[in-house]
Amino acid sequence: MSRRHLSLTKTVLVTTAALIAACSTSPLGRNQFLLMPAAEMDEMGVAAYNQMKSETPVSKDSRKVAYVRCIADNITTSLDSDQQWEVNLFQDDSANAFALPGGKIGVNTGLLKVATNQHQVAAVMGHEVGHVLAQHSNERVSLQYATQSGMQILAAMAGEATQEKQMLFGLLGLGAEYGIALPFSRKHESEADVIGLQLMAQAGFDPRESVSLWENMAAASGGSPPQFLSTHPSHATRIRDLQARLPEVMPLYQQAQAAGRRPNCTP
Repeated sequence: MSRRHLSLTKTVLVTTAALIAACSTSPLGRNQFLLMPAAEMDEMGVAAYNQMKSETPVSKDSRKVAYVRCIADNITTSLDSDQQWEVNLFQDDSANAFALPGGKIGVNTGLLKVATNQHQVAAVMGHEVGHVLAQHSNERVSLQYATQSGMQILAAMAGEATQEKQMLFGLLGLGAEYGIALPFSRKHESEADVIGLQLMAQAGFDPRESVSLWENMAAASGGSPPQFLSTHPSHATRIRDLQARLPEVMPLYQQAQAAGRRPNCTP
């Protein structure tokens, strides 16, 4: 066997071993592909958050800041974790929020115009924290890493690059985007919706308000792109799926209420 073949065989074996070792399971039991160490993901999350703070003004409205932090505290204290969470309200008109590995939460001021009460804000925040708990960003980074490595192996096997081969690689990349990345991302969104419902209910927020939130989102958006071209479920799909999940999470909400977990966060 030639040196080149030995090197290629070793690369394939190492890659295969990494793929096997990377298998994991999400909080909802879905098989996952995770290559990145949690500590490294935390470092990336902290770095991204710090950059966000340097580029986007942080709100000086102490009342609204206290409001979103009150909601976040209720969500995160119900977690089985010692993670300390940093929460900031960003001066941005888009109705958005995010959570990053490393315990970082951001809420845009524009969200407070669409999420009209603490329960609706908690629905968004629970969803974003759900992404972190399910390690969705790790999956995305791992998939990108594996895809790039796979392309390098394919190029080594195929020999020198030609215009035709470059075109093929481009087509493969486009196919990966529409054949894998978009549907996979919708799975992330739907999974985070379910985890978010559980988190808000366990914290004592009314999960039924998640439906009202997305009705507000639908009204504010003025229409959405077709679902097959979006990484997010359509508003109608999301509302239907949330309604279907309510019977599962209402007992969690009732248990939280009975245990005295009754958040009282006011803007």
